[in-house]
Amino acid sequence: MIRSDKNSDRPDEALARLAANGSAAAFDEIYSRHRSFVYNVAFRMTGNAADAEDLTQETFVSVFRRVSSFRGEASFTTWLYRIVVNKVKMHFRYRRSRPELQTIDGEMPDLSPETDSGAQLIEGLAIEKAMLMLPRGYRTAFILHDIEGYKHGEAARLSGHTVGTSKSQLHKARAGLRAMLSPSTESTSALLRMRV
Repeated sequence: MIRSDKNSDRPDEALARLAANGSAAAFDEIYSRHRSFVYNVAFRMTGNAADAEDLTQETFVSVFRRVSSFRGEASFTTWLYRIVVNKVKMHFRYRRSRPELQTIDGEMPDLSPETDSGAQLIEGLAIEKAMLMLPRGYRTAFILHDIEGYKHGEAARLSGHTVGTSKSQLHKARAGLRAMLSPSTESTSALLRMRV
């Protein structure tokens, strides 16, 4: 895969527009830039490297088909995160609908919500729902730093903020997620007030 230096400097939103207009180089850059992010989300939710690899490929097939539907209302990484999470949800639905599937050693897989994969899926869905309730800037800071793994300086550059602002937004995003994922309804109502 040949990467264009010109494309590597472009923001995700510009790459998405170019890819939607048929630029293979722009799509290659999107893939190079976000492959590890998509894989990590899929792996965290499934706990299985082979499934995560398959889901990464399926996600980018969907991105290729649907990139023209990206409108920029949320950050590109938020849009991409929703696609991979939906792929994981479909993966688990398919496995539940096909109980004849067997594990490598011939045993029937335990697909109940009490399994590690089921628990990870439920936890992942709760985090996704909570994350989508965060204000956009907080959500972007959280995705760039905690999910994609960018350092503070890179995350700030990608989001168009100073390092101090990016760190502040990340701190507030984490506090907001803790509040929302806590069983206390007082915490949740405090977070909802924060969104206004």
